Amino acid sequence: MGPRRNQEMMRQLRTRLFGITLRQCAALGLLALLVAWGLAVVAWLARYELAVSRLRLGVGDTVFYTADGQPWFRMDEQRQDVPLAEISPYLQRAVVAIEDHRFFLHPGIDPIALVRATARNLRRAGAVEGGSTITQQLARTLFLSNSRTWGRKLKEAGIAWMIEQQLTKQQILELYLNRVYLSAGVYGVEPMARRLFGKPSRDVTLAEAALIAGLIRAPSVFSPWSNLDAAVRRSHVVLGRMREERAISGAEERQATRAQLLVRPYPRSAIARSGYAKEFLRQRFRDRFGGSHPPDWQVHTTFERALQLAAEQAVETGLQRLNRRDLQAALVAVDPDTGNLLALVGGRDFASYPYNRATRSRRQPGSAFKPFVYAAALERGLSPVSILRGLNSIAPQGPDEWAPHNARGESADELTLRAALLASDNRAAVMLQQQVGSQPVLTLASRAGLEGLPDVPSLALGTGVVTPLELTLAYSMFPNGGFAVKPLALPRVLDAEGGVALEEPAERRQVLSPETAFQIVSMLQDVIDRGTGARARALGVDFPAAGKTGTTDDFKDAWFVGFSNRLVAGVWVGFDQPTPIAREAFGARVALPIWADFMRRAARSRPSGRFAVPAGLRDEVLCSVTYLRPAEGCPTYVEYFKPGDAIPNRTCPLHQITLQERASRAIADMLRDISARLRGIFRK
Repeated sequence: MGPRRNQEMMRQLRTRLFGITLRQCAALGLLALLVAWGLAVVAWLARYELAVSRLRLGVGDTVFYTADGQPWFRMDEQRQDVPLAEISPYLQRAVVAIEDHRFFLHPGIDPIALVRATARNLRRAGAVEGGSTITQQLARTLFLSNSRTWGRKLKEAGIAWMIEQQLTKQQILELYLNRVYLSAGVYGVEPMARRLFGKPSRDVTLAEAALIAGLIRAPSVFSPWSNLDAAVRRSHVVLGRMREERAISGAEERQATRAQLLVRPYPRSAIARSGYAKEFLRQRFRDRFGGSHPPDWQVHTTFERALQLAAEQAVETGLQRLNRRDLQAALVAVDPDTGNLLALVGGRDFASYPYNRATRSRRQPGSAFKPFVYAAALERGLSPVSILRGLNSIAPQGPDEWAPHNARGESADELTLRAALLASDNRAAVMLQQQVGSQPVLTLASRAGLEGLPDVPSLALGTGVVTPLELTLAYSMFPNGGFAVKPLALPRVLDAEGGVALEEPAERRQVLSPETAFQIVSMLQDVIDRGTGARARALGVDFPAAGKTGTTDDFKDAWFVGFSNRLVAGVWVGFDQPTPIAREAFGARVALPIWADFMRRAARSRPSGRFAVPAGLRDEVLCSVTYLRPAEGCPTYVEYFKPGDAIPNRTCPLHQITLQERASRAIADMLRDISARLRGIFRK
């Protein structure tokens, strides 16, 4: 029994020692976590304590920078801060009543509202919203994003408490009223009062004050310029809350409810230059960080100042040349390798026409869509000199017995792919879609960023709808070797302390083989050198370039999308309500001159070079008329073939000469030489 007892005692001792060690390790680990957490909290509090203390000196503004790091514009170029004393008491009371009626009682966080919001969130299984006081809203506006997470709510509460410790209620309310977002790019009650009613905020009536206060909860939904009825209904809710809070009497509420509100038209921007680009970037920022307006943040953009100016000048000059009232144009320029947006123009005049056609207007691209059909065909084994036969006998398609035709009459009965794209032949494009099938074309287009296109027989002719931004980005896969790129406008955002609030790298994925991509580049170079885009050369595009025209039925839309090896640019021209632009308003006549003007200007800051040929391609010299092996008298060009492509083995019959013709030419050359020598002798 002795040895057994000893073994048992040793086992108990080891268990006891091991248990103590385990508990100690757990305690030490927990202590380390608490210390680390405490240090992180202290560091966070110190950081925001300093930021909050600066509020007593006023707040700065979010500044946007160009791609080279130079300041470009502020978030609110029309900001008008005013002291609280110069804001109507009606407006102050309306905002407090509808947004935070216990504002003057709580320490930055309203316990009653917090409990109610928490219960509601728990019932909604994960929602995080509600319960924010004016101070919390100010904290979010100045320092945080609008993300609905528990972490953001905790930070918001902590900053709100710090704000309450350092500022008076009047200072907090003043900051809030000068910073709150109220729709249509307007921040603060002073500029909103002036834009809506043409008067300073100190002079607004009770009804007008209720309308402004009602916008805070949902600025886009209740915008008076797009939904005045909803804004007025919301103002009546505000008036009811004011009466409940005894900020106004029942008689005042009834009188204000019956008041006729005269809202001024949507304000013209005082700074229209680059207006489309600036508002696009502001909206991208809001999409990422909500409607907040943080101070002293740095928003770094991908836009290049020289290219933006070139785009604006090209659009302005082009529309002046066309001389049609209300005719609009959009231009988008991107870096094909990264998807970086370099320039953007969304219309003829941002002040008069603020709607951004470059990013929001969805129109048919016409023949500008054809390169995607040809790319799908090349990817499935065809080559640029594969022949399409029977073009004049295509069977009618679809339930409406639709058949394609060309704008200027019928074409040859057979064409190579290169010749068909060069001439923008509609019958060839439709036949190619029939041979390849709609699905491969739709799949490639979708992977390139053109989604939601219809599966119809006329797909090849561009009867789907796209935005200029989408189509321009999709073209990037041709010069960049087959990669689809995502649009990138805000690669980096820094907060007031220099911390990284956002960092987005370029994103791209292979959707087309490099060999097919280059074959399309080569074919689209032909379009500019001797096809429908040849006018570009006469307009000064003297560097390697490629592109495609597009024109829709009845000349309602004109397009040109083209590229160098460093820049892709797309131009659309048309009316907002689709109507014919003019007689014979082809893309080559209407959109191409704007594109050529921009590319010529852009080459000064972004010089282009030759397109790189992938190593997997084989080059062959062919006749540029018959696309066969050249005879002695053939004009020639270099064709590129993928592995597996059928290479022509016939010699061009059109330019061949007989032995008799060759001898006759030799004798004629000899006689001319003898004659020249004799004339030289007699002159001496």
